[in-house]
Amino acid sequence: MEQTEIILRAIGVLTETNAMVRRIAQDEDAEVDSTETQLGALVTEVFPSVEVPGDAGPAEAGQAVADAYLPATISLVGAFAFLFSELADLHDAGRTDVKSADLLQDLALRMSRAGGES
Repeated sequence: MEQTEIILRAIGVLTETNAMVRRIAQDEDAEVDSTETQLGALVTEVFPSVEVPGDAGPAEAGQAVADAYLPATISLVGAFAFLFSELADLHDAGRTDVKSADLLQDLALRMSRAGGES
């Protein structure tokens, strides 16, 4: 999965989480099915399945998993760090005229256009 797609999916996760928080704030009894969230789907798609040979020792097995998961972890953390930085810049600039949802939507549109130009 390309980094641009991961960022777009992370925007979806943040948007979904924001909506979920608003729903819960309005209705404390609102139920959230965490098994069918965009975050769960993203994590499932980004992290590869790892096959460890049956004769591998604990250190070898651990290293195989670490080697397979490290790039995915860096990509996910990088996507969310980028989005956090964008949202923090907006906040720190005192821009009360732009909502976080609007910024995320704008970023998604720009990222979609940039991804389509490849």
